[in-house]
Amino acid sequence: MKVNIRDVAREASVSMSTVSRVINKNYPVKEETKIRVEAAVKKLNFSPNTLARSLISQNTKTIGILVPGINNFFFPTVIKAIEHELRMNGYSIYLCDTDDNASEEIKYIKSLMGRQVDGIIVIDPKTENMKNGFYETVGKDIPLVSINGYNTNINCNFVLNDEASGARKAMEYLLELGHENIIFVRGKESYSYDIKEKVYNDFMEENNLIAYKKIIDIGEGNSYDCVDGTMNIMSKELEKLQAPIAVFACNDLMALGVLNACKIMKYDVPKDVSIIGFDNICISNIVEPKITTVDQNMYLLGENASKMLLDLINNDNQKVSRIKLKTQLIIRNSCGTI
Repeated sequence: MKVNIRDVAREASVSMSTVSRVINKNYPVKEETKIRVEAAVKKLNFSPNTLARSLISQNTKTIGILVPGINNFFFPTVIKAIEHELRMNGYSIYLCDTDDNASEEIKYIKSLMGRQVDGIIVIDPKTENMKNGFYETVGKDIPLVSINGYNTNINCNFVLNDEASGARKAMEYLLELGHENIIFVRGKESYSYDIKEKVYNDFMEENNLIAYKKIIDIGEGNSYDCVDGTMNIMSKELEKLQAPIAVFACNDLMALGVLNACKIMKYDVPKDVSIIGFDNICISNIVEPKITTVDQNMYLLGENASKMLLDLINNDNQKVSRIKLKTQLIIRNSCGTI
């Protein structure tokens, strides 16, 4: 079996970039680390010529970006911030749309590593790939930063939004306006949606509103299709509901779908139905009525993730860190007092 740089890195308990530095003698390395790497090279009979063909080093100046879908305005804004920060530091990016699919995430990660990228940023990774240890393993071999996603007891680098706090602010605002009949609209298979649903359930229980609790899953939630999907489902639901009601949607595309459903069913927003979204994408501020939403610091997410990744690259992938950003309720005119 042919020995590669990853084998040497694991044998010496260092990163692949450290092996590169020792072999090429182009960056300073601690003496004890150097001795350990050289011993691993000798033990595995690893050829420096093989390294020249296969190593993943800083010299590629490329970064891989994984995104669940590029047709949700939330993600392009994050990517824009990432690309800007990386470009300022001499890097270019490979952009990979996983179509919100766990197996596609794995394929893209392996492909990016094969292309010898210097690091990877994954936006809203699939929960199963976090829970099964895939990303923890990858993060040991290459600098990796996750933006949002499942992070409980996960030993990876994260830049997170405080989505739970944002969801609670939304619920508290609706209650302050007098709403008790609050519907929760989410999509399928997303840790982000799970966080908000837990807040919704806890809040309804804490305020003795269990009798009004209603959760609607519209399926795919990260593409433009979810606007029509939400509209169609909510149009049927509104036939069975008595105004006034309030709707807390997991993102602004779903909130727009709810708004369209209200227009079809001749419900006045915000007199009959109050709507709150999440993300604060540009659409929320250009429809009428403008949608009250929770701002997710999209640009700051990307900017912080890029800086964290560059720090990992420059410090031999040794640091595991976590940044949590605050959210803010943006009050517009899609919510009314009852």
